[in-house]
Amino acid sequence: MMLLRLAPALTLIVLGAPIVLGLAWTVLPAFGYFPAIGGTGLTLEPWRVLFASPGFERALLLTLTTGIGTTVLALLAAVGFCAMTAHRPSVLRLRSALPPLLASPPSAMALGFAFVIMPSGWLVRLVSPWATGFDRPPIGLVTVQDPLGLSLIGGLLVKEVPYLVLMIFAASAQVPVGHTLAAARALGQRPATAWLKAVFPQIYPQIRLPVFAVLAFSLSVVDMALILAPGNPPPLAVLATRWFSNYDLSLYYPAAAAASLQLVLVVLGLLAWLAIERPIAVLGCRWIERGGRSQVTQGLTDAIGVTTVVLGGLGVIALAGMAIWSVAAAWRFPHALPDGWQLSLWRTHGDQIGTVVGTTAAIGLTAVTIAAILTLACLENEQRRSLRPGTTALWLLYLPLLVPQIAFLFGVQVVLIRLGLDGTTSAVVWVNLIFVLPYVFLSLADPFRALDPRYAASAAALGASRWRVFFAVKLPLLTRPILVACAVGFAVSVGQYLPTLFAGAGRIATLTTEAVTLSSGGDRRILGIYAVLQTGVPLLAYAAALWLPLMVFRRFRGLA
Repeated sequence: MMLLRLAPALTLIVLGAPIVLGLAWTVLPAFGYFPAIGGTGLTLEPWRVLFASPGFERALLLTLTTGIGTTVLALLAAVGFCAMTAHRPSVLRLRSALPPLLASPPSAMALGFAFVIMPSGWLVRLVSPWATGFDRPPIGLVTVQDPLGLSLIGGLLVKEVPYLVLMIFAASAQVPVGHTLAAARALGQRPATAWLKAVFPQIYPQIRLPVFAVLAFSLSVVDMALILAPGNPPPLAVLATRWFSNYDLSLYYPAAAAASLQLVLVVLGLLAWLAIERPIAVLGCRWIERGGRSQVTQGLTDAIGVTTVVLGGLGVIALAGMAIWSVAAAWRFPHALPDGWQLSLWRTHGDQIGTVVGTTAAIGLTAVTIAAILTLACLENEQRRSLRPGTTALWLLYLPLLVPQIAFLFGVQVVLIRLGLDGTTSAVVWVNLIFVLPYVFLSLADPFRALDPRYAASAAALGASRWRVFFAVKLPLLTRPILVACAVGFAVSVGQYLPTLFAGAGRIATLTTEAVTLSSGGDRRILGIYAVLQTGVPLLAYAAALWLPLMVFRRFRGLA
């Protein structure tokens, strides 16, 4: 029992300690204090260097426009899609396209998206030369790493919209959607308008934190920005990462200042979002109270919903394009498909790829196992002691998703160096656990709390101890939710770029770090192999999570 009581505290330490220590050892160098390289006093010189850096204003503007623009557009797209499909069960089959998009690490999606939209990419190939007249890639057309960051916004939308759609679907389970829509329809409202007026106001408070996570990620993303954003100047998080990785140690100070500024931007962005919610809510209430039945809202919602479907289609095409590149012998412009097919690169690089896949899987499985144990211990302790976690606990769980990675990972690296763990696999597992644990907990909490307590009561009445009830009754009944939560956590671990880069000191190679490194100029076919594996390995985890219960409990339909 004592071990269970310690589980929440241990979980908070795992989540909170690295963030607190990391922020401290990022903020202090931002003001000149870093004794390891000679900084023994406080000064504002790092900030002066940062503000005087060439292209700083442009990098700051690019960060704000791409981050805020992505969040607003992603929320509109997700809401429009859910409003459009609320009364069309046939369209809901598109949910089957969500797992591949959600399982794909951000860098894999960015690589595929870049190939689709670049001047020599798939979209241009499909209409060339018969429609465009191009027999070679158009010169002067910039569709990837464009100065406005539009390609980064597009890539982020392909990744984040499915996530918000899934969050809205999950929140809808807590709302009587069918009865609410029927009542609104009875008052003469059109289907999409009825969903927007009667259902969405009940759902939004439940998806506020996921929206905040999207805002924080979009403002501070590094791996997708390295592939899709302009490089001179890059967004602020990329600029800080470059300085942190530079051999010139004096750049650590402005890098820490840039990382601290990144944290300030995210905090201000969240506060601004909260501030603007109030007037928007007032305007929404007035719109609902007027009770209009205009067709404009229905048409606009349908248009947004269709655009969302197109975005999802682009995501699927992006993944398919990288899969084709991985087996292409030669693929010359403007051919829509390769001239031939081959598996020689898979064989040639098989040993190297196998080592990287093994390292990635080992890190992910270890982090997921620890996360699952802590989560189950916390939930069991919560149930035994009749606790009801409040909003504060939920905010603490989302903390690693809301704090920019660049703002504390450098500080974490400093702590790891002091502990002698820098560049070790155990350090990478520990840092990955910071991001895996929230997803595992959030995925497993609702199924665990929703488990019918009569099962445990019946077992206890037959003389079973609490631990036997836990292992012999609860765990078998929760096998599928546990495995699905582990699959989600594993996919999150596979996609971690900055945590692996900092904690591994560049010496631990995973699928994501190798893919991002190759994206700067590697063979596109080898890049396709890594992109396919980045998506395929998490998908195998999802498949195992669905298949194993069917096999293990094939004689027990309720458990399967």
